[in-house]
Amino acid sequence: MATATDEPEFIEGPMLEDGFIEKRRYQLRLADTAKRDHTLVCLPTGLGKTAVSLLVTAHRLAEHGGKSLLLAPTKPLVQQHATFYREALSVDDEDVVVFTGDIRPDDRAELWDSARVVCATPQVVENDLVGNRVSLADVTHITFDECHRATGGYAYNYIADRYHADADDPLVTSMSASPGGDKEEILTVCDNLGLREVAVMTEDDADVADHTHTTEVEWERVELPETVIEIRDALNEVISDRLEKLKTLGVTNSTDPNMSQSQLNAMRAKLQELINNDNGDGYKGMSAHAEIMKLRRAVELVETQSVESLRRYFERQRDAARSSGSSKASQRFVSEPKVKEAMRRAEEFDDLHPKFRRTRILLAQTLGIENGERVIVFTESRDTAETLTEFLGEHFETRRFVGQGDKEGSDGMTQNEQKETLDAFRNGEFEVLVSTSVAEEGLDVPDVDLVLFYEPVPKGIRSIQRKGRTGRASDGRVVVLLAEDTRDEAFFWMSRNEEQKMEEELRKLKNIEGEIEAEIAKQTGLGEFEDADTDRDNESADGETAAESDEPEDETATDTDASDGQVGLTDFAGEAESSDGDPEGTIAAAAPDGETIEIVADQRELDSHIARDLSTREGVETRLETLAVGDYVLSDRVAVERKSVEDFLDTLVGGDRSMFEQVGDAARYYGRPLVIIEGERLYEERNVHPNAIRGALASLAVDFGASVMQTADADETADLLEVIATREQETDDREVSVHGEKGGKTLTEQQEYVVGAIAEVGPITARALLAHLGSVEAVMTADEDDLIEVDGVGDVTAERIREVTGSEYAGKE
Repeated sequence: MATATDEPEFIEGPMLEDGFIEKRRYQLRLADTAKRDHTLVCLPTGLGKTAVSLLVTAHRLAEHGGKSLLLAPTKPLVQQHATFYREALSVDDEDVVVFTGDIRPDDRAELWDSARVVCATPQVVENDLVGNRVSLADVTHITFDECHRATGGYAYNYIADRYHADADDPLVTSMSASPGGDKEEILTVCDNLGLREVAVMTEDDADVADHTHTTEVEWERVELPETVIEIRDALNEVISDRLEKLKTLGVTNSTDPNMSQSQLNAMRAKLQELINNDNGDGYKGMSAHAEIMKLRRAVELVETQSVESLRRYFERQRDAARSSGSSKASQRFVSEPKVKEAMRRAEEFDDLHPKFRRTRILLAQTLGIENGERVIVFTESRDTAETLTEFLGEHFETRRFVGQGDKEGSDGMTQNEQKETLDAFRNGEFEVLVSTSVAEEGLDVPDVDLVLFYEPVPKGIRSIQRKGRTGRASDGRVVVLLAEDTRDEAFFWMSRNEEQKMEEELRKLKNIEGEIEAEIAKQTGLGEFEDADTDRDNESADGETAAESDEPEDETATDTDASDGQVGLTDFAGEAESSDGDPEGTIAAAAPDGETIEIVADQRELDSHIARDLSTREGVETRLETLAVGDYVLSDRVAVERKSVEDFLDTLVGGDRSMFEQVGDAARYYGRPLVIIEGERLYEERNVHPNAIRGALASLAVDFGASVMQTADADETADLLEVIATREQETDDREVSVHGEKGGKTLTEQQEYVVGAIAEVGPITARALLAHLGSVEAVMTADEDDLIEVDGVGDVTAERIREVTGSEYAGKE
């Protein structure tokens, strides 16, 4: 342990502020490793992972120039990193910018160009990359904070793929105190982020131990009062009754209300199979399953949270059941006699939940008797955070810390409110912070004397993150409250076992760093890694190989059986077919060499990976807008409405006419509206008569003039969009033009739009006509000889224009 009399030394170097970053040998060792290659840095919470990343950033900016990008999962964490970078780097404060969704996209693009360091949430950068607002070409260092999130479809993965592909001189540093529960999870993170080295320090390392403090963990059991148990048991009886009904359908053998979530998920999968096989019992069973999930949530609240949280939940369910379009599950839930009795007893309950009472006692001991200064109370529930803040505020200076999204009965916090709250807590302006999970990861709240888990969390990573809020700069204490004989105990043991496993994995990871790196090399085909003392400047060729190896041989090639059922696709793809006649080259060759097609996607389409997929394809440029009409715009005349099979069928059974209104808008503004129905089993997915489906399809085609196409999945939709956009823009020489905007067009745009609509000549010919003839009126009155003099206008086009402008109107009044 370092003593109070030790004089700290500070790190000196290019772009570092003198006397700011304390010299710690383990941080320097980790930074030296991370400077050389794409590295996973593992370090226990509170020991300065951000300082490691900053040292790498300073080195890269000084030696290679460009800019640095730091990504963190939450806005408060992004703000905290930006503050640290402004203080620690010898750059102007305005050179370190913060990117969040609160900043307008156009403003972000301008800030990006001028910044040296960008600190951002990944979703914002993902949107800007898909929208082609920013480029990663000159980013010489990227940091993924809390990198254990890099699984599934999280934005980190897309950004990493783009970075390795687009950056001229990439270097990745990824940081986490808890990268995963086992070797496979860690390898998944490494693969998703393109990491090739692993650098681990644990509290067992001597130079780390000098900077760590003891964290004592205690488990406090509380006994539920009889009334709470009776409310819980009444709800569990209803769950057992509903499970009995599901048992008759053959989807479960158990009626135990405490069955695991995995068992419930398996049950739901079996119900979906019944639905897929046109068994109407599947729908009834699915409704009962939904009711069970609502009941289990009520049980969890009364057992582990508070009766007040249960009251709020009941109130929301009553409101939902009264609303138009409410589900049968919601209606049955509130009308069930035993549930109504539980609601009545909850309303009459006027005692404190034992966890509230125990929380107050623990805080009094820490802040009063032991002269502590700060306490964090974590809870899973926003309702509990609200009621705890109010309750504890009667005895201590207490504030809440929750996410930005508004929830029923609870307003979220703005980014400024979050920052102000953390600053005030850090400065000792209040004693108790009651937080939901938004404060779990990385936030710097030093000298916390107690972290109180209002309930255990079932995931080891989250448990480690939460306990990491204490013991950062002094000895700390952790208390976990468990309600006896409730799911608290199951969650506790799950978390404890996984946490112990993860801590052991971290120690094992340190011992097998070489094995992990060898496995990564084997997976990526890179062979042996460079020696630790190799100058990374000489490894640029290897870096390029790594980036290339992550790319598929043909990014836009369809599945090998894609041509089945698509006879003659090459005929409609213009010159797309490869020279050797191989139809598998059709889509890949759709955009000629050196040519770029543009696809405009609606911002709301980012929930699907289609726009992200298109943005990674060679020869495709994506742009994001909030479209008034359509989900995608492929040219001046083609707008696409994309509907999943489920959404399409919802329109038929739910009485929602919005789809037809949307297609009607597309037909008014675009000459070739297109509806893509995405998914399979259109006629089998729901219990909808086939003629109703056929009638809807006929209405789209006949009443609205829309083409209707079906794709198997999002990947096929992306392929189709690329082919149509290529045909429109390259083969037919059309430009992308967004119509139906909420904002008005300029006079020039209106003139081009009017002329471009005549005989569908398009925007390029429209501009040529206006430039040559001078006005819309002159175009309308010009004879064929005058029209033919315009570049791009031949006999046929001139004749069509005269026919449209000079023929008598034959429509009905």
